[in-house]
Amino acid sequence: MKPTPPKNALKFLRWFCREEYLEEIEGDLVELYEDDYKKSPTRANWKFARNVIKFFRPVFIRSLKKSYHSNHQAIFRHNFLLTYRTFRRYKTSFLVNLIGLSTGMACTLFIYLWVNDELNVDKFYQKDRQLFQVMEHHERSYGIWTSPTTSGLIATTLASEMPEVVYAAATGGPAENISLSAGENYIRANGHYVGKDFFNVFSYHFIHGDKSRMLLDKNAIVISEALAVKLFNTTENLLGQVIEFEREKQFFISGIYKTLPSNASDRFDFALSYELYEEMYPSVLKWGNTGNRVYLILKAGTNTEEFNRKIADYVKVKTNNRITFRKPFIKRYSEKYLYGKYKDGVQAGGRIEYVRLFSIIAIFILVIACINFMNLSTAKASRRIKEVGIKKAVGAGRKSLVFQYLNESLAMAFLSLILAITLVFLLLPQFNEITGKHLLLNFDYSLVVSLLGITLITGLISGSYPALYLSGFKPAPTLKGKINNTIGGLWVREGLVIFQFAISVILILSVLVIYKQIEFIQTKNLGFNRDNIISFKREGKLLESTSLETFLSEVRRQPGVISASSIRHNLAGHTWGVGGFNWEGRDPEDQTEFEVIAVNYDMIETLGIEMLSGRGFAREFGDDWKNLIFNEAAIDLMGLKDPVGKSVDWGFDDRKIIGVAKNFHFESLHENIKPVVIALWQGRTDRLMVRIKAGRELETVKDLQEFYQAFNPGFSFDYKFLDQDYQVQYVAEQRIATLSRYFAGLAILISCLGLSGLTIFDTQRRIKEIGIRKILGLSTFGIVRHLSGDFTKMVLIAIVIALPLSYFVASNWLESFAYRIDLKWWFFAGAGSFALLIAWFTTGIHTVKVARANPAQCLKHE
Repeated sequence: MKPTPPKNALKFLRWFCREEYLEEIEGDLVELYEDDYKKSPTRANWKFARNVIKFFRPVFIRSLKKSYHSNHQAIFRHNFLLTYRTFRRYKTSFLVNLIGLSTGMACTLFIYLWVNDELNVDKFYQKDRQLFQVMEHHERSYGIWTSPTTSGLIATTLASEMPEVVYAAATGGPAENISLSAGENYIRANGHYVGKDFFNVFSYHFIHGDKSRMLLDKNAIVISEALAVKLFNTTENLLGQVIEFEREKQFFISGIYKTLPSNASDRFDFALSYELYEEMYPSVLKWGNTGNRVYLILKAGTNTEEFNRKIADYVKVKTNNRITFRKPFIKRYSEKYLYGKYKDGVQAGGRIEYVRLFSIIAIFILVIACINFMNLSTAKASRRIKEVGIKKAVGAGRKSLVFQYLNESLAMAFLSLILAITLVFLLLPQFNEITGKHLLLNFDYSLVVSLLGITLITGLISGSYPALYLSGFKPAPTLKGKINNTIGGLWVREGLVIFQFAISVILILSVLVIYKQIEFIQTKNLGFNRDNIISFKREGKLLESTSLETFLSEVRRQPGVISASSIRHNLAGHTWGVGGFNWEGRDPEDQTEFEVIAVNYDMIETLGIEMLSGRGFAREFGDDWKNLIFNEAAIDLMGLKDPVGKSVDWGFDDRKIIGVAKNFHFESLHENIKPVVIALWQGRTDRLMVRIKAGRELETVKDLQEFYQAFNPGFSFDYKFLDQDYQVQYVAEQRIATLSRYFAGLAILISCLGLSGLTIFDTQRRIKEIGIRKILGLSTFGIVRHLSGDFTKMVLIAIVIALPLSYFVASNWLESFAYRIDLKWWFFAGAGSFALLIAWFTTGIHTVKVARANPAQCLKHE
């Protein structure tokens, strides 16, 4: 017990302060307070003590600190020793907890790094909160479609007419897979055509060059630091140096900017003048063109909702009511990455859904690991009851016991943190390869605080219930080796196991559904045959129409080539939409846009697109450029019956419908099939596609490469298989599927570790019971079934709870696909059966070993 302070002032003072200091001034202080003492001894005593303590405050504080540190160091050493001995004594539970907690914390740390990177995409720009992108809602007959592109004219008009706009810049292109050369160096790069205020909108850091005069000259080019090193092996003294563009044009370097960080959603290697783009494509100067992206810097404090109301009819006004179905609006640039999905004109999620999903998974995995610690700690309570009883008998309070057990859980959490950080260091390169990111484990302030926070929360959560449970034992029963196993305590432990396996079942089903949806995507009939087709860019000599036809004719003669043609579309996303169609019976208010696919002869046959009626383009009909082919969706929208042979008006020209193609997917399966018009327009095609015989891919590609380089010297034969372009649309889903498999597997592993530890303790606790049952004739199988019965019940309850939740999670994820699998009953039965088999296997390993033990040895067990 702590000594009580004396009431006398001098004794009180000595009780706090060192005596050698008081001896020098004690007499003087007594004389000072003598008068006060005569009036009121009590008040004088305390006044004297208060003032002397104030005077001796430094001595007082040092004395307290010394006493505090010495006492707490002793307490810390004592608890550290107890923790160390406990870990040594219960090696099995220590290893199970260490592996489980460290694995859970490593998963959490991986997810934290991924989520943190996702949340910070595009947020490094200086004026992030003022940076917006102009987008458009397109009102169509099948719903509202939201486009990230708009008319380039909006940039200049908004900057001059709207006082809220500080800077505005349009971008054209992009210029993809462009061949650039400088001296002997030749590479492929991607770029943009950007407006003059682009670098005022986006805060690029320039190593060389004057940002205000970067692209005033149409022959200027701005390059990234990385591109400069690739082309010139340096970034110094490059201003004015010439870069050859597509072996035809030459541009001089006017600036070099620092390469954007890895969490930039739009990274490009070079930039050219937007004015040059307008010269190349005069159609961008029309309000009907929607192929550009426009970015704004608004004044600080601008009300975005009010600004959106101001520009909602902007296109309508500028076109004198000719274009009324386009509604421009602005979206904060750094939000479009996470919130880029729209449904009927309303923001409906995006990648933020995956961020939330994996954040929840991280929490669940960590909770599962904490549950292991709780369950194992309470399960081994029978082996620590005498320790608790002795401590309570000699005067230990419940608070001190709670502190000790929390100290053990925190020590386990910090040990797990060290092991988790080691695992992350070792596996981070593989994790980056899976996620396609460049994550680094930099111990900055936010990461350190997050790690410490996670560790403390993990230690407190995992140790709270065991600490309260163990410290609540009564001294007398515990010294006799008796535990009051209340129904409530049993329910808590069983409830935690049920929770673990319910989460595991949900993850198992989620992985199965994601796998089946990805399989469905990869095997679905798209309405065309994407197998064994290679595509490559039309450039150099192939830009000439006569050379293109000569090249295609020669390619068709190559061994192993089935067919070849050219197209302006990679059939893996939206290209550009056009309106201006008139047909018989058209509603005058209908301003539906059609997706345009420009093709050459033989393209429909090369892709294997089936015709519902009519014919494809053929050379024997010399004027086929005046004819059009529509898909089924377009004909249904137009409401035409027997459309072949009917005329439509497109841009004041009469065109005839010569065929109707069956619907085919030219966008991802997230989108419904939209109306398409296919036009014979060789001059607008920019890609060549060649179908190759199956089994001869390597030889044919090699022959094509040799022929291409001979026919089109100076350009490399850079090709892709068409199914590669198709798979790019589902990169996010494929990465999510891979990550889900790993995290679900680890969650199941952690759950099994906990179940394994509980099985070990349960079988050890019931070892004498097992011996008696064996003597009475129960078979090994009967003992295994008896011991596994309780765990089987818990897992079955977990399955019953998890299946409805699994259905909700899976159906919610599948809603993002316009074309998706059906949730079959066997998905749920399989997930539940798999979880049950895992539980049986985990418990069976230990129960079979105990069931086969010698009964005599079982009865001798202490």
